[in-house]
Amino acid sequence: MSKQTPAVTSRIPGFYRERIENRLRTMIETGLLSEESIRHLEGGGKLTLDVADHMSENVIAVHGLPLSIALNFRVNSSDVLVPMAVEEPSVVAAASNAARQVRMTGGFFGEATAPIMTTQVQFDDVPNPAEAKVRVEAERALIFQIADEAIPGMVKRGGGCRDMDVRVLDEPNGVLVVHLYVDVGDAMGANVVDAVAEAVAPRIHELTGGSIGLRILSNLPLRRRVQVHCDVSVDALGGPELADGIVKASRFAELDPFRAVTHNKGVMNGVDAVALAMGQDWRSIEAGAHAFASMSGQYKPLVIWSRTESGIHGELDMPMAVGTVGGSTRVHRGVRAAFELMGIQNAGELAIVMGAAGMASNLAALRALAGEGIQRGHMRLHSRKQEVQESARVEAKKVERGGQ
Repeated sequence: MSKQTPAVTSRIPGFYRERIENRLRTMIETGLLSEESIRHLEGGGKLTLDVADHMSENVIAVHGLPLSIALNFRVNSSDVLVPMAVEEPSVVAAASNAARQVRMTGGFFGEATAPIMTTQVQFDDVPNPAEAKVRVEAERALIFQIADEAIPGMVKRGGGCRDMDVRVLDEPNGVLVVHLYVDVGDAMGANVVDAVAEAVAPRIHELTGGSIGLRILSNLPLRRRVQVHCDVSVDALGGPELADGIVKASRFAELDPFRAVTHNKGVMNGVDAVALAMGQDWRSIEAGAHAFASMSGQYKPLVIWSRTESGIHGELDMPMAVGTVGGSTRVHRGVRAAFELMGIQNAGELAIVMGAAGMASNLAALRALAGEGIQRGHMRLHSRKQEVQESARVEAKKVERGGQ
């Protein structure tokens, strides 16, 4: 992780008890926010209708979500403030609490692979797919040249086509697909790789025959992954029984896809909340995560916890296609403020923080299951929503009675 300002710490005890204006003041005092972001957040962080209309189609209003800060995160030896956009209070509270436990043993450590996205060019009715495969592979250099010429800006920034696979999916029916692997830098990269697919398709078609099918990215970017690991002590967890319970729950997820999908939902609680706050394509991330979990033929957990002498050790491995440029990262003022608060420098660092948030959320869920049970803690926070609903009903009745 890139170092933030020395004064910045993610350990802020009692933050949740402060009034909203005091929490915001604490964030402003970090010195991370620009004047424009400060004005935006002081105004409630509202997305203007004009900006919303440019972001989406058929806009009639703006639908808001709470923007929160998950605390206590230490990632690759640097403190990180983690913005989360989510309607469920237990997600933020649980991730912050788990991050505090992990922090006691050094925090999270991770790495991201090179930002290689996968795009597919599909062909139908290819006369002899096996021979066509050989012809396409022989033209590798020319295909790379065509691909790079389609994305000159990305190539200038150091990206470009890096590799190619040719796969015969259905020989009797002549279904063949070519995968191009493209370094997309700090972009999520969907538009980049789609441009590559469109550009190379005509030349590859000359080599394969048949008919051109789909030309589009894959949301299973196996070459764009994030790995995060951490250790948690028995004392931080609350005793050896809780440590053993977490490991047994993790093993349950390894053995049973019915449990694994809920285990992974816990991971995605954290990942998606950060993705929304940071203006990422959370739908793509979700699709890739669950497909990756199924690669072995049985749906598997994205995070695995094992017992150590001093506590537990966790490891996360998952695809993570995220970007720090393009999309809503430029046009949404709240997203830009979130980037300023997180203080990361590139897409790889963002992927690692999101992976850490996923691990923290998963750990919190497993600890609750191994201890008091998930419902007790969840409902304690859920009661806050009920209080808000009751207050709204009281106000509505006052209006009906003419404000009496």
